[in-house]
Amino acid sequence: MQPDEDPIGHAEELIAAGRAREAASFLNGLLAAGRGGLLMRLTLARALSAAGDTAGAMAVAREAAGLHPDVAVVATALGEAMLAAGHLPTAIGEFQRALRLDPNSDDARLGVARAWLEAGEPEKALEALQAVPDAPEALIAEAEAMHGTARSNARYVRHLFDQFSSDYDARMIGQLGYQAPGILRALADMLMIGAERKLAILDLGCGTGLCGAAFHDIASRLDGIDLSPAMIGKARALGIYDELVVADIETGALDRRYDLMLAADTVVYLGDLAPVLASIAARLVPDGMFLFTAEAKDGEGFGLGPKRRWRHSDAYLREEAAKAGFDIAGLMDCSPRTEAGAPVAGFAVALRLAEKVG
Repeated sequence: MQPDEDPIGHAEELIAAGRAREAASFLNGLLAAGRGGLLMRLTLARALSAAGDTAGAMAVAREAAGLHPDVAVVATALGEAMLAAGHLPTAIGEFQRALRLDPNSDDARLGVARAWLEAGEPEKALEALQAVPDAPEALIAEAEAMHGTARSNARYVRHLFDQFSSDYDARMIGQLGYQAPGILRALADMLMIGAERKLAILDLGCGTGLCGAAFHDIASRLDGIDLSPAMIGKARALGIYDELVVADIETGALDRRYDLMLAADTVVYLGDLAPVLASIAARLVPDGMFLFTAEAKDGEGFGLGPKRRWRHSDAYLREEAAKAGFDIAGLMDCSPRTEAGAPVAGFAVALRLAEKVG
């Protein structure tokens, strides 16, 4: 096939061959010469996205959407560009707009399913996939596996807190009466933690740094881990952390051990605590401490609450702590925050790494 005979087909062949940048250059040349229309612009957006130029892809897709605001394939293309750039709310909105324009668009349904998966919303992804004939089995399997995991999906948590990062402190303290950092500091003071010497501290799910700020005065070193890059950026601006890492607290590890590890309002995004307790035990010094808040569940075990936050029973916390090699240094009732104006029942927990025998 000669490029002049089918320029769009030629560009698609280049993209499929991993030569997306070449395809973009080819299409840009044609458009600059006044050749090509809507389909060429949409192909250019795909080429730019495949080449890693997400800003360029968004610009082209936005321009096409401005010229053709009521065309479903244009809304889908803009959704794809936004998804590639990580702008999930906008991407989801564009895919949904495409479906309003064309309720039979399988491309838009697949796009919104991928976007919901990226946002850690497997139920919504599966709902979209059910309406797509011959939906990719790998996508369905990924959504089903995510749905069956006993923890909030990392993508969901990252997406949630990236969205909230700009006004997180005002929202949490002003609207939700957030007290977890202060509760943990009071628990630490009661147990005389940090009274004799300063400590190497790791703040798990550090967010904007509210808990780090509450413990900074007793830290010889203060590090933080969080899934949200936007939250890490806010914490870095405080200037109190020695090192900050975008990572999952179950698997992300800094190459050192700590005297004290903190998790304020963090384990509410984990159902099964066994993996994170094992990881913490491996990173604490002998006799090291782990302080955290949890939301309370009646009875046994753990369960997902109506706000998609996991709740843990007193019995479960004690059982899993013992299995991971911890002694209970303190476990008390508390209310780390409010919800709809009512205090949320919870626990403040202090675990001490038990000495190994033999």
